[in-house]
Amino acid sequence: MTTPNAPSRFNRFSKAECILVFITMIWGGTFLLVQHAMTVSGPMFFVGLRFAAAAIVVGCFSVRTLRDLTLFELKAGVFIGVAIMFGYGLQTIGLQTILSSQSAFITALYVPFVPLLQWLVLGRRPGLMPSIGIMLAFAGLMLLTGPAGASLNFSPGEIATLIGAVAIAAEIILISAFAGQVDVRRVTVVQLATASLLSFLMVVPMGEALPGFSWLLLFSAVGLGLTSAVIQVAMNWAQQSVSPTRATLIYRSEEHTSELQSQ
Repeated sequence: MTTPNAPSRFNRFSKAECILVFITMIWGGTFLLVQHAMTVSGPMFFVGLRFAAAAIVVGCFSVRTLRDLTLFELKAGVFIGVAIMFGYGLQTIGLQTILSSQSAFITALYVPFVPLLQWLVLGRRPGLMPSIGIMLAFAGLMLLTGPAGASLNFSPGEIATLIGAVAIAAEIILISAFAGQVDVRRVTVVQLATASLLSFLMVVPMGEALPGFSWLLLFSAVGLGLTSAVIQVAMNWAQQSVSPTRATLIYRSEEHTSELQSQ
């Protein structure tokens, strides 16, 4: 029997961490929608459309604050936006030629990359217990994907996904590096707009044909744009108080969700 003063296990999580858990659940649920959208659009055009919708959504709620955009916030948003474009874009490109289980395994390499980049870029050495937790999470993914998913032949799709994993790790580190120094809404608009613009610019070099009108493409872009808006605002806000290593452990559950959905 518990007493009124007995601490709940949910009290171990801060408000920011609970928000990250929530958006991680949303993030994991977008996997199948992206796969369906790829049947009617090229990867970079779709990523550009998705983040354009997200930028418009956040921008509509940030019109007044955008007037006070600083040069530092502009730089921060551009840096994070470049990482987002490479992370989402290269993962989407890789999914066209490799198995989803392989994509999940390679993408999850961002898990051990984060503490390494945290040390090299921010000069913060991750603690022993968080590092052990990250290694256990990564080992769990290897068991989940199996030998086929964990095999690497360094095909173009695998290399693209691997670079995307580094970009995802860089995004997490950059958000933490700038957290507390920028306005969340302003920097989110900049990073989403940057990711969208760069993705559209990559359409021609990637040789993608512009897709025709499709209700599936429209609803997918708008739906994922809304979720991306929520996710990026929440990440920028929550990582002001949550370390990159701890945030990575929370984001890690998204890969398990995506992998289970693809099976």
